[in-house]
Amino acid sequence: MNLSQYDFACHDPFPVFLGFVLTFTLLVSLLCFDSLPLFLSHLFSEACCAYVLMVTAVYWVSEAVPLGAAALVPAFLYPLFGVLKSSEVAAEYCKDTTLLLMGVICLAASIEKWNLHKRIALRMVMIAGAKPGMLVLGFMCCTVFLSMWLSNTSTTAMVMPIAEAVLQQLICTGLADNHDDSETAEAPEDDSDKEDNLDKNQLELLYHNNRYMCVAIEIPNVKRVKARRDSQYPTKRDHMICKCLSLSITYAATIGGLITITGTSTNLIFAEQFNTRYPDAKVINFGTWFIFSFPIAIIMLVLTWLWLHFLFLGCNFRETCSLSKKRKTKREMLSEKRIHEEYAKLGPISYPEVVTGVFFILMTLLWFTREPGFVPGWTSLFEKKGYRTDATVSVLLGFLLFLIPARRPFSSSSSSYRDTVDDSESDPLAPMITWKDFQRLMPWEIVILVGGGYALAAGCKVSGLSVWIGRQLEPMSGLPPWAVTLLACLLVSAVTEFASNPATLTVFLPILSALSETLHINPLHTLIPSTMCVSFGVMLPVGNPPNAIVFSYGHVQISDMVKAGFGVNLIGVAVVMLAITTWGVPLFNLTEFPAWAMARNVTGSL
Repeated sequence: MNLSQYDFACHDPFPVFLGFVLTFTLLVSLLCFDSLPLFLSHLFSEACCAYVLMVTAVYWVSEAVPLGAAALVPAFLYPLFGVLKSSEVAAEYCKDTTLLLMGVICLAASIEKWNLHKRIALRMVMIAGAKPGMLVLGFMCCTVFLSMWLSNTSTTAMVMPIAEAVLQQLICTGLADNHDDSETAEAPEDDSDKEDNLDKNQLELLYHNNRYMCVAIEIPNVKRVKARRDSQYPTKRDHMICKCLSLSITYAATIGGLITITGTSTNLIFAEQFNTRYPDAKVINFGTWFIFSFPIAIIMLVLTWLWLHFLFLGCNFRETCSLSKKRKTKREMLSEKRIHEEYAKLGPISYPEVVTGVFFILMTLLWFTREPGFVPGWTSLFEKKGYRTDATVSVLLGFLLFLIPARRPFSSSSSSYRDTVDDSESDPLAPMITWKDFQRLMPWEIVILVGGGYALAAGCKVSGLSVWIGRQLEPMSGLPPWAVTLLACLLVSAVTEFASNPATLTVFLPILSALSETLHINPLHTLIPSTMCVSFGVMLPVGNPPNAIVFSYGHVQISDMVKAGFGVNLIGVAVVMLAITTWGVPLFNLTEFPAWAMARNVTGSL
């Protein structure tokens, strides 16, 4: 499906009216500013840039137009106001991270096309078992792993139907048990209703808030959701298990997105803006980000699981987490059987799955070993330095997926090759992925959105607005670095509950960079925690697309999301603060104001 077939704009007339009014008011203010005396005219460039920044932010927050369309505002206002040339603005919309994203999308398309993600998820759940506590932990682990490489949205959309099938088996088994215990009990739904995930309306739902990939997902019938909310589950405990498992998946998707630099669009926005603003800082790459964020994800995963278990399942871990077969109930054994049946439907592992897995491992290894830091990487084998980045590896392997046939070489049998496209049977040389597969997942709107952020950052740098903002924040110089970082984390985590994550980070990054330079704090001390905390919009269904997907299944209410999400938000901020003040200090040398930031500060002040 093409993104152009859908309108992301908010159809409420109030945001549109608000956007027009604020834009006109800001323009009048700017024109009045232009007529000020000559001794203030040197601030006109900063005022023009500030106007563009505010107009873009208004459209992003109000969603009066699609986010991608709002990101085009700098493309025409900067040249009109003389801040940047049109060619300079255009260059900001396609960066190294765009190519990195395209290569990752190629691999993601292959993973989803050949169902490798489903095989991994089911296998991990089979290992965890059917005890409620272990089942939740198993789903969280597989969701975190998949979300490292796929988008939060597509991971949640893939895992939730699997979890829903297990939950429905749990509910239907409970209804059957109640029927056996009492002759007056209502009969359970017939078999066709038990398989209600096969009776869902197909709806193409595209999200743009949080992650860079848009996928087709299944949304349960609205009437059935309402009926489920109004009806009684077999027991209250069953309802609590449904709530716990549903919310655990969306939180795990958010946690998994933190681990890799390509895990979420906000990570990519930070990496590109940081490398653009500080070109001499060779500290952010796939390896260093992973080393810093992986412990954060592990700690958050364990604490979030404990928090959800306490909130919905209580504190009896011995009962809910036992791996002993003797402690398994009939319902738990039936749930395990259902998972094994789903796994058996996949059949033996196919040749395309093997190729995709090899590419997956190879891409990860090449990313890690490019410039590991403690030993020379493979880029040291080349004479010219600095030419090869993570995007080079990503695009190379993504390109090869268009070349390698999906059928095993020297094999006349098609059994090793699971067809998913109409013409694959008639074409023995059909590649692993086609352009349609790539196009279906490639989020061009997010590419433009990220490019708009780069354009805004470039305008702030050239006009001197970032330096001016930094000077206004000088009164905060008395605060210690950890206090500045904590305030920034709390601020962005609160704003992102109501505004899109990429837009929030794009607005705050230049401000926090200027603040760090003014206070002579290592910019990484504030930028990395803020980048991570901007993903913690987990308290409302509108906070991010995974929340909306989970909410649509009808097991949880908004009050459940607010209560559980508030705890997860606090856990996230606390763990990120712990990381940046402990192992982040030696990893990024945060105790000193680096030379690359000092050079940027001196250049900007000139």
